[in-house]
Amino acid sequence: MVLAYVFMHRWNQRNVKGPKSWPIIGVLIELLMNYHRMHDWLTDYFVESKTFKVPLPFITMTFISDPANVEHVLKTNFNNYPKGEAFHTYMEELLGDGIFNSDGEIWRQQRKISSLEFASRNLRNFSTTVFRDYASTLSGILHQASICNKEIDMQELLMRMTMDSICKVGFGMEIGTLAHDLPDNLFAKAFDYATSTVTYRFINPLWRLKKFFNVGSEALLVQSIQIIDEFTYNLIHKRKAELHKVGKSNDNNGSKVKQDILSRFIELSENSENLTDKYLRDVIINFVLAGRDTTASTLSWFIYMVMINPNVAEKIYQELITFEENLAEEVIPYNVEEPKSFTERVKQFASLLNYDSLGKLSYLHAAITETLRLCPAVPQDPKGVLQDDVLPDGTNVRAGGLVTYVPYAMGRMQYNWGTDATLFNPGRWLNKEGLFQSVSPFKFPIFQAGPSTCLGKDSAYLQMKMTLAILCRFFRFHLIPNHPVKYRMMPTLHMEHGLRLTVTTR
Repeated sequence: MVLAYVFMHRWNQRNVKGPKSWPIIGVLIELLMNYHRMHDWLTDYFVESKTFKVPLPFITMTFISDPANVEHVLKTNFNNYPKGEAFHTYMEELLGDGIFNSDGEIWRQQRKISSLEFASRNLRNFSTTVFRDYASTLSGILHQASICNKEIDMQELLMRMTMDSICKVGFGMEIGTLAHDLPDNLFAKAFDYATSTVTYRFINPLWRLKKFFNVGSEALLVQSIQIIDEFTYNLIHKRKAELHKVGKSNDNNGSKVKQDILSRFIELSENSENLTDKYLRDVIINFVLAGRDTTASTLSWFIYMVMINPNVAEKIYQELITFEENLAEEVIPYNVEEPKSFTERVKQFASLLNYDSLGKLSYLHAAITETLRLCPAVPQDPKGVLQDDVLPDGTNVRAGGLVTYVPYAMGRMQYNWGTDATLFNPGRWLNKEGLFQSVSPFKFPIFQAGPSTCLGKDSAYLQMKMTLAILCRFFRFHLIPNHPVKYRMMPTLHMEHGLRLTVTTR
């Protein structure tokens, strides 16, 4: 009887789109076998169908790649697709009730505060200075590596740079992970382990059992969270003390000097019992995930892409040379004396870079965007389903399930991007005049879309263009032979083995 039931179950699925399931366990076995390459596994099925379902023991996931379906989920019926209880449960230890793991009033409150800060000209100017300084620091480390012909892990260095940047811009703190001695960073290691562990929960039906008995990966997760919490609470207490000191020293009106985002939340917490230190902790962790991991991931994949596409690297370099020559004529001190040292050359070039001038680098912007198309910082994004619904293509989704759009696969689909969808071609983003042209955010949902559009999009582009303008102007990158470049299953598209390379100066 059991064999007959299994046979009939499989027989009835002979025309089902997507992976074929088994009774009770669904497609768990196939998913586990392909977990290390899950984004590509999904991509293979998306070639056959724009929408398909993946039944698992306790939940059914519906995966979508059609822009019309994405628009329905992210905009048209936005309120029916929150992050949901399942997502919140999986990510709670790490993200708490932060903006990436909350819905309803908590989400709206954090988004409102954050949107006001990101719209601030003061924050943009402060960010520009911070991004320029840390990119220059990174160039100094790369210069030393070029002199010694030293092999480096570029992803590791970029993670350190973005970590320092987000702590300075977001929290007003200098933590110095990009110092020349590259000190060990327990927080960063704990954060990476925690993100990969909570991600694996989505397909591991035994994680609750492991958590209950505090064994294996869940036991190590507890230790990682302790390190994360110690770092964040120390940061909060230190920042509060600094703000209190500044407030007391200002005899006129007691106003606080604040350019960072955390200071704004702290100021609000003083007038609200709901904004506890735990609330501030969740704000910090969510901003670290947004400002460190996503940006460093994209920068890493960009460097890899220009290494395997030297024609693109040369076009970027020529654009930067032209950019430098044109702006140098407008800045009188620039040509007073030709700089002699490498550090002076970098400093002089960096002085030309600001929010407005970086906007002139259309090809660089296109190359970054093309990197995001093929290597999106967030390769897939699940949403909960509150009530039964029907997607625009006629697919029924049930309350309690998940609907996940997959930017990684969407960028590779010919029905979205044409026959050259899998090719790295920044030119697809430029019009006949060579200026950047955008597309529908539902076709290119790298920064989400609709009411949940990423608030840090402009800030992310600012840091990436600032960093890459300096790096591509002064360095050539050379991949270590036979170095494996593949992603690691995390919320962001990390390289599993880093990005090992050597550099030479231009």
